[in-house]
Amino acid sequence: MKKSVSGKLALLFVAVAWGSSMVVIKGSTDILPAGSLLAWRFTIAALVLGLVNIKKLKMIDKEYIKSGIFIGVCLFMAYFTQTLGVMLEMPGKSHFLSSAYCVFVPFLGWLFLKERPKIYHIIAAVMCATGIILVSIAGSLSISYGDSISIISSVFWASQIIAIAKWGNDKDPVLITILEFAVCAVLAWVFTLTMEDPGSIQWNMSAVGGVLYLGIVCSGICFLLQTIAQKTEDPTSVSIILSFENIFGLVFGAIFFNETFTPRSILGFTLMFLAIIIAETQLSFLKKKKPEKIAS
Repeated sequence: MKKSVSGKLALLFVAVAWGSSMVVIKGSTDILPAGSLLAWRFTIAALVLGLVNIKKLKMIDKEYIKSGIFIGVCLFMAYFTQTLGVMLEMPGKSHFLSSAYCVFVPFLGWLFLKERPKIYHIIAAVMCATGIILVSIAGSLSISYGDSISIISSVFWASQIIAIAKWGNDKDPVLITILEFAVCAVLAWVFTLTMEDPGSIQWNMSAVGGVLYLGIVCSGICFLLQTIAQKTEDPTSVSIILSFENIFGLVFGAIFFNETFTPRSILGFTLMFLAIIIAETQLSFLKKKKPEKIAS
């Protein structure tokens, strides 16, 4: 695998874009309800990826559709609860809490895929739980409703990853992503047309820009960049670079929403970030690599 500077820069762009997405969602939901925002976002994302990969669409069959439905339902629930969480709380904190999915994945994998978690996962889970307590527990020793929703979203994110492992592991990742985006869009449209009033939305340039940014950049372009970058970068590098989306999320939250942090919450964020690194990489970057043999 030949590493490249362009691959790392592409992943860094993805991390920045995903880190900024919560700020855009927070701003957009002042105008758009959660269902409408997701409906437009994933309709655009599915169309963008579908048009870019139009030749691949002929590969879709019943098995692809079935997998897309299962994975898409999990994706919709993950994004819907994540959006509700950021509507109720500050974007940086919500981003961090919903990103705890990497800690839940091994345990859900144990439950559904019969894959026992490693000691690294157990250590990461304890660290992450401690971090969540430090970040979320208020003086009254209670967790806010918004924080609870964000934590629930992390469970759905973990479920989406497990669903991909179970139903999409042997299929083209681009097609699976197009299908799960399409399913997510359909579910969001059903929700917004039955539970919301999309006709009352007062569209403006901010709302249009937010939807286009989330749909084209954060979903469509970022997925393509991640897929391309993973051809030249090893999984450890990918996971470490992408984990910085949480740091960027905090920075953007502080800049655009004056989000403030106490020493206790900073300690909690630090523990959660370290837990994410441990769970994603199992500290493989600390292990000495065997020198490559030079051909004579």
